[in-house]
Amino acid sequence: MAKSKWRRLPAFAVLFTLALAAVYVFGFLPQQTEARLNKVIRTSAFAPSKQASRLHSQLFVADLHADSLLFDRDLLKRSEIGQVDLPRLQAGNVALQMFTVVTKVPKKMNIESNKGNTDQITPLAVALRWPLAAWNSTLARALYKAGRLQEIAQHSSGQIIFIRNRAELEAFVKQRAAGSKAVAAMLGLEGAHALEGKVENLEKLRAAGYRLIGVAHFFDNEFTGSAHGENKYGLTMLGRELIKKMEEARIIVDLAHSSPQTIDDVLVMATRPVVVSHTGVKATCNNRRNLSDDQIRAIAKNGGVIGIGYWLDAVCGTDVNAIVRAIKHTVEVTGVDHVALGSDFDGAVTTPFDTAELARITDALLAEGFSEGDIHKIMGGNVLRFMQENLP
Repeated sequence: MAKSKWRRLPAFAVLFTLALAAVYVFGFLPQQTEARLNKVIRTSAFAPSKQASRLHSQLFVADLHADSLLFDRDLLKRSEIGQVDLPRLQAGNVALQMFTVVTKVPKKMNIESNKGNTDQITPLAVALRWPLAAWNSTLARALYKAGRLQEIAQHSSGQIIFIRNRAELEAFVKQRAAGSKAVAAMLGLEGAHALEGKVENLEKLRAAGYRLIGVAHFFDNEFTGSAHGENKYGLTMLGRELIKKMEEARIIVDLAHSSPQTIDDVLVMATRPVVVSHTGVKATCNNRRNLSDDQIRAIAKNGGVIGIGYWLDAVCGTDVNAIVRAIKHTVEVTGVDHVALGSDFDGAVTTPFDTAELARITDALLAEGFSEGDIHKIMGGNVLRFMQENLP
């Protein structure tokens, strides 16, 4: 009997080890990964000035970019992990949040040059037990995440409103004007590679609620080149077809991460305004990630809106003043009507605050001498106007 038990111990030990590994991978690893990737550096306690506090409470705050859907964290509960959730959105008086979906990330991701033949999302999909189809399909991942946002809205007791068209947005604006603290959620996509090379898949994404699509992410794809890709080319013939179909469907073209040639090609053929959802500007942070003054002017001439980000590669700083420097320069180049917020919260970035403390930007803009009217536009008024004019 004893001998038999000893013979079974190695197998038991293996099973026990595998069980512990599964608990770690499925239970703790995703949280640990998100905590490592999305950090907040608070250098001091924050108390806005009385003027900033009053003004911020009156703003329609809008953010063009947050990747908070990626790790399946419960966004209805306040968390110590990441940078965005419903309680913190409400604490920061955010009225409209664009939730952007990441479907593929290359290994050793950088802003200079990336191949598109590796992917860090697959192990995450397995660890988070996404549907089997989403383990290897970028399209399936995009559709799954669209469903997740709908579920979050449905379980939010009316505190998150999924916006798909102008009528829904107008109803939401009236709701906010009546004192509601609900948050409008819109759906965006990082990278047209999620269409898996087929323009006809655009209809599936439109039906799922996507209203903004970034044509490139960190690598070149079948439709266009990335600022961080190997070849950095412009629109392909398939890409030109995609832009036409997006405009017909009133899906907003996002030029974040696009190569300079892609930006030029899109602006030549665009008949509708575009956005750059999250970026910096070369004048204050000169790297491949950011926009030149000529690009800023061209996007403004198109009627577009530029979302200024909060992270190091965007603004070359780790405090709110670096963000405001980029905002100020963009305003000086193109006027106040084309500048917005594009945090990139929860997008593998370290930021000086989370969304609960967006009054830091309002306070810093006031200190920089911006008028209250201009601050209304920068903090969200421009995005609201843009969406009212361009949603279906």
